[in-house]
Amino acid sequence: MIAILNGYRKAPFWTVFIIIMLKICLFRQFTFGGIDYGRLLADAAAILTLLCVVELVTTKIWKGVAFTFFNALISFLLFACCVYFSFFGSIPTYTALYGLDQVGQVKDSVNSAIQLKYYILFADLAVLAVAYFVSLIFLKVPKGEYQRAAKPLYVGIGLAVSLIASVLYIRSDLDISNELVQAERLGVLNYQVATAINESKVNSAIKGATAGETQSTLEELEQGLNGAGGPVEAGTPNYFGVAKGMNVIVIQMESFQNMMIGLEVDGQEVTPVLNELINTEAFYFPKVFQQIGQGNTSDAEFISNTGIYPTGAIAMSKGYGDREIPSMPRLLAERDYVSNTFHVNDVTFWDRNNLYPALGFTKYYDRPSFNNDKFNGFGASDEEMYRVGMEKLVELKNEQKPFYAQFVTTSSHHPFWVPSKFLNIKVPASLSGKQLGHYVSAINYTDKAIGGLIEELKANGMWDNTVLVIYGDHFGMQTKENDPEWVKEVLGVNYNEQISRFNIPFIVRVPGVDGKTMEGVGGQVDMMPTLANLLGISLKEENHTVFGKDLLNTKRNVIGMRYYMPTGSFFNDDIMFVPGKGFEDGTAIDLKTFEPVEDFSQYRADYDYVLELMKLSDAYVKMLPARTVTEGQ
Repeated sequence: MIAILNGYRKAPFWTVFIIIMLKICLFRQFTFGGIDYGRLLADAAAILTLLCVVELVTTKIWKGVAFTFFNALISFLLFACCVYFSFFGSIPTYTALYGLDQVGQVKDSVNSAIQLKYYILFADLAVLAVAYFVSLIFLKVPKGEYQRAAKPLYVGIGLAVSLIASVLYIRSDLDISNELVQAERLGVLNYQVATAINESKVNSAIKGATAGETQSTLEELEQGLNGAGGPVEAGTPNYFGVAKGMNVIVIQMESFQNMMIGLEVDGQEVTPVLNELINTEAFYFPKVFQQIGQGNTSDAEFISNTGIYPTGAIAMSKGYGDREIPSMPRLLAERDYVSNTFHVNDVTFWDRNNLYPALGFTKYYDRPSFNNDKFNGFGASDEEMYRVGMEKLVELKNEQKPFYAQFVTTSSHHPFWVPSKFLNIKVPASLSGKQLGHYVSAINYTDKAIGGLIEELKANGMWDNTVLVIYGDHFGMQTKENDPEWVKEVLGVNYNEQISRFNIPFIVRVPGVDGKTMEGVGGQVDMMPTLANLLGISLKEENHTVFGKDLLNTKRNVIGMRYYMPTGSFFNDDIMFVPGKGFEDGTAIDLKTFEPVEDFSQYRADYDYVLELMKLSDAYVKMLPARTVTEGQ
């Protein structure tokens, strides 16, 4: 203990440098699964640069305090990055700071991501604090033994050398699209700088661009991938207008993975309501994948209503809630629809008070609208949300106003603890007390609540005139608590930690139309154009730009994913692809067999397409005009 304290007193610069580098080794082990000692030089350059700055700007008497504070700051940064990586599988950038105000709302999820070993990053600070108090009581340290200031010339030279080294490292890896590879090569600090530079380059590139140019470029991109005929057959699309004029209810199901559909546990159907819909009358898309970014659930709301990719750099509600965003609610407003959205939490959670007006919703209903039956940390249960929702929708029906209603469920939110009075399924002993057991119970409750809503629609004479759209917002099961081999064993299903985890259900029921299972791959960007086709809305005639496709008419589809996987990752009808530093060193997995695909060279065009598509989507959303904010929004 006293050795650490003496190190801070006599040579704080080098003591802190050595301690931080040891912590970075631990950080790399925790996140990247190993230490590439060659890449530690990039970390060392960044740390030395900052330490030189601290050395130059602090006086002799304050150096110990300054370096201790710097050590604590870096320790907290590495700890936060470890927790973030544990939950999201990615290294956060400075833009994640915009979401700090949301942490309190999901504290149970945050706590579950903290592993005991991460606290070792603060071990030296705890020892230092104890040593300091021991020295005050028992030891007398001569004044001359305190901080020896380094000569400014040497520090200045060190600053120049380390700064140049950092710049060279950043320049060499600036164009790597795979964020995880880039972060591993550059280190967490240089990675932040690289992110800021790339964001600046994107913003500069879109200056002067127009929405019309975006549409033209998008059409060229689609033709380049799919040929002159584009991604769909010529002529009137299949099912065009079969739901024209009907009401629409959209249910976004929290943390709902597609593997739950059709699953039985101890002879009990986990999703009997959804199973019946799929087996009797609905369109079912079993190969749809999440595409959310930092905003998670709120990003899913954004994508499904717009057909636009999230940028991945910031939650769309926080970054673009001040825009006028082309969307399904805005298109339907032109057709005299009322668009309402229901969510039992505070509307300020993920800035939905800005997101909903940006998307053109007529009205939102949040926490004060519901009786809190204390289902979980968000408050009211799904059943309570649907009860209030039906009251409002019946009012619109009586006023003869067509409606578009969005319900965002929360009862199956992580950590999936369902109060006993709401339980509807008995999980076997092999799942009891496990996250998977809680998850099955929560998904079963979500399904049951949807069944109650359907019965209410029938009882109120609305079932035969209402399109029902149901989809999952994102994965639920954390890999660290659900080893794929164990999941296979206890559930009797094939399970892949990426394909199965990111696979979400997409179900559309149209009154009077026989549905069927559609095996083509899709994403959340495809939901809005698919619904538009059913409602008889031609997005091309409306000059409405989307980056997804109508899944009922698409010949071939390729969808991109980032944030939970690195930029450049994609799903097509055959494989899931994840890039390495680029395409050539990437990996591909067969969607049917979950086996590695050794030769994936034929999919190079898909990789290039997805990179360009997401760049185009990012540019488009950034050029959208600011909306007029009215009082109360």
